[in-house]
Amino acid sequence: AAEPPRVALVCGSGLGALAQELAAPQHLDYGDIPHFPRSTVSGHAGRLVLGRLGATPCAVLQGRFHLYEGYSPSQVVLPVRVLRLLGVHTLVLTNAAGSLNPALGPGDLMVIKDHIDLPGLGGRGALVGANDERFGPRFPSMLDAYDPELRRLALEMAPPELRAREGVYVGVGGPSYETVAECCFLRRIGADAVGMSTVAEAVAARHCGLRVLGLSLITNAAPLPPEDGGPAPQDPPAGHQEVLEAAGAGARHLRELLARLAPRHAKGGDMGRTR
Repeated sequence: AAEPPRVALVCGSGLGALAQELAAPQHLDYGDIPHFPRSTVSGHAGRLVLGRLGATPCAVLQGRFHLYEGYSPSQVVLPVRVLRLLGVHTLVLTNAAGSLNPALGPGDLMVIKDHIDLPGLGGRGALVGANDERFGPRFPSMLDAYDPELRRLALEMAPPELRAREGVYVGVGGPSYETVAECCFLRRIGADAVGMSTVAEAVAARHCGLRVLGLSLITNAAPLPPEDGGPAPQDPPAGHQEVLEAAGAGARHLRELLARLAPRHAKGGDMGRTR
């Protein structure tokens, strides 16, 4: 690229079309990048796209890596560290998520205010193993892991069609969808939406001083019982294809939001480089 990217975006399932907003794009397949894993999930193209969003040099990862694909936590977060070395100071993490909160429905946007990292709490966290002091300290703080100023901007600038609101994201290992009992448990520990990504990337990003914005596009309601606000019993549960279709339907509004946010991200400079 002519100049290093300053803002990077990680695309969740069905959201790779967000890269269409980039001007003068340059595409690199993950297979052509040394040591990069390969994305094996439908809806993840497996490309790094470099270009400009307005006047802002950006990088877009069309596809991410997951623990359920057999990758280690350090492999899952390798792209985050590569982006840091390229010059990125702000990372936007997007995902398709299931709602655990009756106030969040398909097509809504949840701006992540905090997360629960179940794999990390169980010893499968992004920072397990020897610490690389070039990136950050052994015991980084996760206070305000999702930048409050970026969250405020996202809520203010989101198109009304997205019905944006803040919430807590819980990351699980997958790849099986959650049982009704598991969804009830996740709701009771404070989660508003559930997915199989994002949390490890956020931890690695904060470890190396990046500002982080997390955006969950709600694609389905998780199977809570009706008395907890879940869908009627006859409603069929969502599968991966339904998630992809719902994500595609909301991607246009999400692209609009990101185009509005990019110039504001670029002005942030090194505001988030405190540890």
